[in-house]
Amino acid sequence: MQPLTLPERPAAPAGAARATRETVLAVRRWTDALVSLRLSRSASFRFTPGHYARVGLAGADGMVVRPLSIASAASAAHLDFLCTLVPGGAFSALAARAATGDAAQVERASFGFLTVDALAPGRDLWLVASGTGIAPFLSILQDPDVWRAFERIVVVLSVRTAVELVPADEVASYERDPASAPGPAKLTFVPVVTREPGATALASRIPDLLDDGRLEDAAGAKIEAEHARVMTCGNPALAQAMRQRLSARGFRPTRRNAPGQMSFENYWTSRS
Repeated sequence: MQPLTLPERPAAPAGAARATRETVLAVRRWTDALVSLRLSRSASFRFTPGHYARVGLAGADGMVVRPLSIASAASAAHLDFLCTLVPGGAFSALAARAATGDAAQVERASFGFLTVDALAPGRDLWLVASGTGIAPFLSILQDPDVWRAFERIVVVLSVRTAVELVPADEVASYERDPASAPGPAKLTFVPVVTREPGATALASRIPDLLDDGRLEDAAGAKIEAEHARVMTCGNPALAQAMRQRLSARGFRPTRRNAPGQMSFENYWTSRS
């Protein structure tokens, strides 16, 4: 696997505002607690697939800002975000009633270490997510370079109810119709629904599925440090459990200037 070549992020002009003024272009409500937002995008905004941005929605007392993983392609003219609505959360309240044309903002810088270029070269890429943790992987999977860098991509998404799988429909379509994928890698999608018995073949917590071998059996691939590279995004319990289990298998975490075999998204926004 060759390292990915990524565009350089231009510095903001001297005296430029910290954030750009944007507009809500579209809203899609998947469930009462799951919403997608599409915002306009400044021509100067650059990000690496896997990054998150600090997004603001206009409230009565000004902008309420929340870090959200970017779900759209790096080349798209817009920015997509997937939001979990938290009862009592200031940002969640605004997202719940957001409408096309609403004012928004996006800070000029993007952030995060959940990027493919931070991984050591490997053969298989595992993207492991719970809930809205699928968002950065939706962006990564729209990058043709990723599909050329790996022979196989396995996407694991754990949700509570089957309807929460719908935002990942395009991912599943790459498995059904490989010709529609952005590149030559073979993709396997492993959905896990934990609170609707029978909705999916697997219904246990991802770490438990890894422990007893069912996750690897479902994917038809092994998670071994020699060939596999694992990226995890979701709730802190999932990240911690995956880090422990992968470390026991000899995986090294990615560090600044030191590529490893596993990486994690660490921010948490449950009080928003």
